[in-house]
Amino acid sequence: MLEAAKPDDLRVAESLRREWPAALVAAATEQAALRQRATDKFTRAAQLLFTRDGLEQASAEDVARHRAERFARAAQPLVIDLCCGIGGDMCALGAAAELVVGVDRDERHAVVARHNAKTYDAAAAVVVADVHDIRLPAGAAVFIDPARRTAGGKRGGYSPALDWCLSLPVSRVTVKAAPGLDPDIVPAGWEVEFVAVGRDLKESVLWSPGWGGARRRATILPTRAGEPVVDLVPDLNTPAAAIAAPGRYLLDPSPAVTRAGAVADIAARLDAWQIDPRIAFLSADHSLRSPYGRDLVVESSLPFNVKALTAELRRLGVGAIDIRRRGLAGDVDALRRRLSARGSRRATVVLTRVVNKPWTLICFDPESP
Repeated sequence: MLEAAKPDDLRVAESLRREWPAALVAAATEQAALRQRATDKFTRAAQLLFTRDGLEQASAEDVARHRAERFARAAQPLVIDLCCGIGGDMCALGAAAELVVGVDRDERHAVVARHNAKTYDAAAAVVVADVHDIRLPAGAAVFIDPARRTAGGKRGGYSPALDWCLSLPVSRVTVKAAPGLDPDIVPAGWEVEFVAVGRDLKESVLWSPGWGGARRRATILPTRAGEPVVDLVPDLNTPAAAIAAPGRYLLDPSPAVTRAGAVADIAARLDAWQIDPRIAFLSADHSLRSPYGRDLVVESSLPFNVKALTAELRRLGVGAIDIRRRGLAGDVDALRRRLSARGSRRATVVLTRVVNKPWTLICFDPESP
């Protein structure tokens, strides 16, 4: 029945209701809709089961697999997945350990997680329990994905509380947290890893001292097959980048790089400078093509002025614009309406600060005509 039910297909739903209870048809229709939404996260979405909140919090398959590889390198025989939800991370961890035990107090999630573990052939067991009541074996590694109860990464915004997660009595603990988490609240000795997929920052991951990690780490997972994973650990001895006006090329670093405090490291590697001490944009007069962020060609650099910007867009033949704002206040939608660009080229208009002055950069992708 799940294969037959399609979201928004009233004809199929009406037909199914003639043979099946309405509640069952509604559940099947919702499951079909969730499977469609899940294709962005899971390659086997059509065979998995989901709950709405479980899918929302679940790690994407490539992110979970990346994290599980670190468990595999540690040759960890037993992993306890607390708050396992629908089992997304549990399935990935099942390929990295001899046994994974998932724990969740929601019986619906436990049923779904068991099904999903079988779909991925993961060596996993699932129990229904409150994670606070679990006695952890001394030699186990623990992964925990606490629910986010409030916006942001403040202490107390998680369930279980972040303080509780960080005090679990085993050597190797890994905590998945919100990407906006303030790293200053993490205890000394823990690693804070910021994980992005391409330009999209997904999460922060906290690794206990037992993992022997760094203080900060930026990880950029590829968006296309064959591309490498970027693993960057900032060097505290790297001097701050020089500050200068924009050159011919601009690099907008991945948010994983900026959150990990690795902008100076990237500047040193690429022989680039920052355009403002408080803004992460890097610039140079040579190409900045790299896996560390999006590179652009700067065709015009001018103080921020709407009238002058409109005239320059017309001169450059720009008709479509993407607006990126960093460090400069203002209503982007209102500005877009005021810019009457009518050309054939597509540009990225960067609203920012240059040496602490409001500034505008009109940029193009390197491949653009």
